[in-house]
Amino acid sequence: MTGHATTEAAPQEPASRLSQALASRLIDAGALTPDWLPAFQAVPRDAFVPDVIWPGVTRSTGAVEAVDRRTDPEAWLEAVYSDVSLTTQWDDGAHTGNGRGRNPTCSNSQPSMVFSMLAALDVRPGAAVLEVGTGTGWNAALLCERAGSPGVVTIEFAPENAASAHARIRAAGYAPVTVVGDGSLGWKPGAPYDQVLITASLAEIPAGIVRQTGPGGIIVSPYATGYGGEGVVRLTVQEDGSASGPFVGPSAFMRLRQQRTHRRHVRDYLGGRPWPADGRRTVTALSPESVADWLPMFAIGLRTVGMFPHAERYPDGSYTLWLRDTDVTSWASADFVPGADEFEVYQCGPRELWGELTAAYAWWDGQGRPGFERFGLTVTPGGAHTAWLDSPEHPVPAVG
Repeated sequence: MTGHATTEAAPQEPASRLSQALASRLIDAGALTPDWLPAFQAVPRDAFVPDVIWPGVTRSTGAVEAVDRRTDPEAWLEAVYSDVSLTTQWDDGAHTGNGRGRNPTCSNSQPSMVFSMLAALDVRPGAAVLEVGTGTGWNAALLCERAGSPGVVTIEFAPENAASAHARIRAAGYAPVTVVGDGSLGWKPGAPYDQVLITASLAEIPAGIVRQTGPGGIIVSPYATGYGGEGVVRLTVQEDGSASGPFVGPSAFMRLRQQRTHRRHVRDYLGGRPWPADGRRTVTALSPESVADWLPMFAIGLRTVGMFPHAERYPDGSYTLWLRDTDVTSWASADFVPGADEFEVYQCGPRELWGELTAAYAWWDGQGRPGFERFGLTVTPGGAHTAWLDSPEHPVPAVG
């Protein structure tokens, strides 16, 4: 099936030139495989992007203006055909205007990530495919181009996002089953599915979605730890109803609405007293900078439970790394000072959170600092999640 998407907002010739340049970059990077190139060419990204976008913005860092096609069509088109994510909504639609809101809640994902995940999904013509998170509709249209519209189901929770995405999909000539609802529940009428693509970050793979995927079926999803760090996991559903498979690389997606968390402020941990309250002081040679990157954060998150970080930064380049537990019983702080060899640590509560972090980091370092691709995940029919290193026979040990 071939789509018929066009755009009146920008001349076709510049769009075609920029699209071809992006395709070349994606092919050179290994993200766009030859079998997905026809879909890339048939489903132009600019047909699935609204007028107002925030290119490459994943969090609020000040009052920076958006790119608006109506006032700067050239900059808009350049952004659309760059390999960056495009935030299209803030604060579930409550934020208006061209400045940034507090939390991005909808986007058109980075093309290299889109096509890397589609390659991992291994969609075949005629397959039954479920997409959780319609977003702007681009992924759904690409799936329709590949598998055929009759086999594709796409679910979006937010009615306003769903309405605009469905209009774009129809305008492009595709007709998948479009559902407005809770994507974490899947969609039973279309089951069993051959492939499931989830385009929001998950802390748990929903058991219902695993049950709706047939034996041998593939689930591709971003999976985030409670501590931080996130990777794309490729699970294969087994005859016994479990699902298991490796991570295929890092990712950074917006959290599925049904799995969002609310973090308590540090003042709730200090009990209204000034820092360091009754924290126990130690020093450490482990720099907070060593545990700040996405990969060590991911490894630490696989080993720890109910612990999350926050960096409080200061003008001179120093910062405090705060660790807190979700039960609001324990906290730790580690002060980073540029050029220092030792760093001051305070811990308070029944859990020694800095000690847990140190143990988790030492384990990852002792294993040769494995990358995302050496880790994997198994989900049992009952919904239990077990992370592993290299094979399911080597589960990642929990701290403690």
